[in-house]
Amino acid sequence: MAAEFGRLRKGAVNTTVAAVVVAALAASQAPGVTTDGAGRKVTTGTQPSPDAPAADSATGNSPYYTDLPPLKSPNPAPSAGTTVTPAAGEAGIPATVLDAYKKAEASLRASKPGCNLPWELLAAIGKVESGQARGGRVDANGTTLSKILGPQLNGVGFANISDTDDGAYDGDSRYDRAVGPMQFIPSTWEWAGRDGNGDGRKDPNNVYDAALAAGHYLCRFGWNLAEPGDLDRAILSYNNSQDYLQLVRRWLDYYRKGTHEIPDGTGTLPSDRSDDAVGANPTPSPTQPASPSAPAGPSSPAQPTTPAKPGGSEPGDGGSGSPKPTPPGTTPTPTDTVDHLEDAGTAKLTAMAGGTFTERISARAETESGKAVAKVRVRFTITGDTDATFSTGEKYAAVLTDSTGKAVAPALRAGEDTGEFTVRVTVVGRTVAGLDYTATVTERAADTLARTTDAALTCVPGGEFAERVEVKATYKGAVADKVAATATLIKAADDPAENDKGPYFKDADGKPVRTLTGLKTDDKGLLELPKLYADDTTGTFLLRIATAGGATLTVELKVAAAETSPEPTPSEEPAASASPSA
Repeated sequence: MAAEFGRLRKGAVNTTVAAVVVAALAASQAPGVTTDGAGRKVTTGTQPSPDAPAADSATGNSPYYTDLPPLKSPNPAPSAGTTVTPAAGEAGIPATVLDAYKKAEASLRASKPGCNLPWELLAAIGKVESGQARGGRVDANGTTLSKILGPQLNGVGFANISDTDDGAYDGDSRYDRAVGPMQFIPSTWEWAGRDGNGDGRKDPNNVYDAALAAGHYLCRFGWNLAEPGDLDRAILSYNNSQDYLQLVRRWLDYYRKGTHEIPDGTGTLPSDRSDDAVGANPTPSPTQPASPSAPAGPSSPAQPTTPAKPGGSEPGDGGSGSPKPTPPGTTPTPTDTVDHLEDAGTAKLTAMAGGTFTERISARAETESGKAVAKVRVRFTITGDTDATFSTGEKYAAVLTDSTGKAVAPALRAGEDTGEFTVRVTVVGRTVAGLDYTATVTERAADTLARTTDAALTCVPGGEFAERVEVKATYKGAVADKVAATATLIKAADDPAENDKGPYFKDADGKPVRTLTGLKTDDKGLLELPKLYADDTTGTFLLRIATAGGATLTVELKVAAAETSPEPTPSEEPAASASPSA
């Protein structure tokens, strides 16, 4: 059932305070007119620009919530297992909604890196537009439990936008309404909509789809949101009001100071809206949408205003061992029924630096009786001092459980940091005990070394070897790049001690050295050693090259005096010939 924006009565004191704060913020920026990337004028004054039609904005300049951020910083976050108070719920962001914002930021970072979209901006807009999807009342797929609709844009106190979608998105075939957690009007969603959760649909009521669409919308003109001017233009393009700009900026700054995740459905509901007036009628009932000709009578808000507790602090409050309570008359979501997570057969997690883990983490969501729970979003988070990531390039991933209750994480990719790190598995929107998996990254290794040529390595005493030693390293038949190696002139095949005579390398000062460390193969697995020299000792010598992983190669070096050609034997003088007789 559609849940319209709460048009709740607000007192004169709250109205005055909000107006004074926003007015003070607006006064801090000089008014003016700028031009966006599409050549349209955008005001930075106190009124919307008459040159920016409402239909060109994301929301149609629909009303928005005007609640201000708490004065107290959102840090420190409440510890796990504690009750989320209304103040903490205001500071926190529901888990699935927060995940959607961060996923959208990651996607835009890859597709439009020059935009520099921060997820905190999406959170600020989501707060102002829908109170973070009405306090995170979404299912595991990220779809709102009931539709969030703005008022009819019928020209009565709002923009006049006749129906553009035959009611497909907003259920209204006369006028358009803003739809979903990011409040897109149907005509904008038609071209701006995105599939953010990979289900093959573009649904404005899905927070993953809506957050990704909002990110692309804010980045559509090549704006760099790290620049204050572009940031203002992008926000004003979403809803062209200076008051809206200042309010979004307030929430952006607030979230940038730090926020925390709270369970889905426990966020506080905003109470003040930009079209409210002292003494205005309360919200129309969500089951009886308001009509411009016949205003509906007062009714209770569609959702409870007191946030539910997260799990873990009291018996029956939704923590491990008891199902999460649901409001009377509602059906528990699959997430509500999850009691615990179980490992689903994950084997040992080991990979070489720079490689991909062959094993993938798999966990299963279950009820208290051990029954599998499908369609629950499970989050995998890499923690610890490591540069490892998932194959997506991120340190977290959210995956929906399948019909067997199992969620399989994306493949893990090892970075260059060796050692152990942890992957934490939790249920999004539910406080139950998580699972920790230890993953180990070993140093790069090679199991085979071979010379790239078979040319003999010879030298005369006191000379230098004409050929340099070059080897190729492989591991299980594949190129072994960036593998650490050492090279040592040894005494004998069965005595790996460094030799004190024979061939040698030179250090930076030109002094003889017979052991080289800190060597590494290149990206083709090749390693070329520096030039070798010989002292005055003749004979056959051995050079041993060893790599991480145990690959070794022993190379023969020969030092011998140059062969000299034998002196030519003087030829016998020819016999004297008799002088001719006179």
